[in-house]
Formats: sequence, C-alpha cells, structure tokens
Amino acid sequence: MTEFSFKKPRRRTADISILGTTQLHLRSPVVIAWWSATVPGFGHLLLSKYLRGYMLILWEMVINTQANLNMAIVYSFTGQFDMAKAALDLRWMTLYAPVYLFAIYDSYRTTVDLNKVYILSDRENAPFKSFSIGPLEINYLDKRTPWVAVIWSLLMPGMGQLYIHRIVTAFYLLGVWILICYKSHVMQAIHYTLMANFHEATTILNKEWFLFIPSILFFAVYDAYTNTVENNKLFDKEQARYLKQNYQGGERTKDIIKELRT
Repeated sequence: MTEFSFKKPRRRTADISILGTTQLHLRSPVVIAWWSATVPGFGHLLLSKYLRGYMLILWEMVINTQANLNMAIVYSFTGQFDMAKAALDLRWMTLYAPVYLFAIYDSYRTTVDLNKVYILSDRENAPFKSFSIGPLEINYLDKRTPWVAVIWSLLMPGMGQLYIHRIVTAFYLLGVWILICYKSHVMQAIHYTLMANFHEATTILNKEWFLFIPSILFFAVYDAYTNTVENNKLFDKEQARYLKQNYQGGERTKDIIKELRT
C-alpha cells in the first residue's frame, strides 16, 4: 500500500511568479458581483480568474457595440426613449443578457467558494516563495504605497497594475484603454474642451465608446489599490512566518545564543 505524504501542502495562499503575484484573501461577494454588473469580467479579474475575466471583457465590448446598448443608454439618459428602442439591435441584445447574468452569478458564487478556501489555506499556513527570478523578469514581495498605485492608475489605467507587478493585467488594461480612447475620440474632445471649443468637443466625441471609459478607469484604480493593500499584508505575513521559523525558539535560537556568548 502506498503511504500518503503530508509534506506537500494542500492549499497555498499565494503564488509569486515572474508575471505577477496571485493570492487568496477574503473578499465581499456583493462587491465582486457589483463589479461584474458594471462590466462582465471585472469581478473575475478581482478574483484572479484571469482567462475568464479577459474573455468576458472582450465579449462585453463586442456584443455591447454590436447591440448599440451604450447608445440606447445615452438616449435613455436624455429622455429619448423612442430613439433608445430604435437603436437596440435585438439580434445581439438577446445574446447579451444570459452571459451578463452569468458573469454576475458566477463571480458571486466563486467569491463565496474562494473565501472558504482562503480560510482553510490560512489555517494550513503553508509556505510559499516570496521571490521569483527568470530570464525575462524578477518579482518579489515588497511593500508599496497604495495611493501611488491609485495616482498612476488615474493617469493611465494599467500603470497602477504595472507598479505592483501585475504584468498581464497591466498590459491588457492598457490595450483596452488605448482602443477605447481611439474609438471614442476622447483625447481630441479634451483638446477642444481646453481650447473652449465645446461644440467641436461634443460633436467629435463618440458617446457609445465614451461610456466604457468611467468603468475602465475606476476599475483600474480600485484593482490597483486593493491589490497593493493585500500585497502589503501578504508581505507582513510572510515576514512574520520567516522570523518565527528561524528566530523564535528551537535549535536556531540556541545556536544564535551560543554564537553571541562566544
């Protein structure tokens, strides 16, 4: 009969790779579901479910623009309800609703499950590496300032993620931001606004693509801030574990005392 080995940990709270830091921590299911309701995929990115999150964000942008959903929202906000109904393409809209609801449900359910997994992994207290080096990158646990991540995210979504070494998410958000800015002509609209040419600014602005901007911007800020805070907590936790194992009690402490006495 094969003996079971209990040396390998069953669950880890974090993984440090050259592409980023992925960790488990407690999250609010309602907050995650709210971000999924804002843009499908955002909630999954907050849960580090990257593949699912990237695909859902791409799906949202394609189906939304094809269904003219944002234009219908613009018309609804301005009280033009007949134009809102006429703008919607029902062929695409019927594809939008099921996946939108699934993204909310799945992110909520996954958050509840991952919170339970985190509690178990935290009790197991399994070690994880705090330093990763490869031919292309170096990543390590370090303390960073959350508000610095916020400022960089406000200047350019994705820069806050790059500041805390979330490489793939950083360049994904950068790519999405560039696409949205190009399609919405928002930079040109800002230029005309600064020149007090408000008519030209409102004329050139593509409102359908412009509605994506607040969601992307505030998500980048929130994601960068929360992950910086959680990475700082992870750094403290790993440091405390290391000090306890190597300098608190046991043979290591006795050896240090002997060295000091001699």
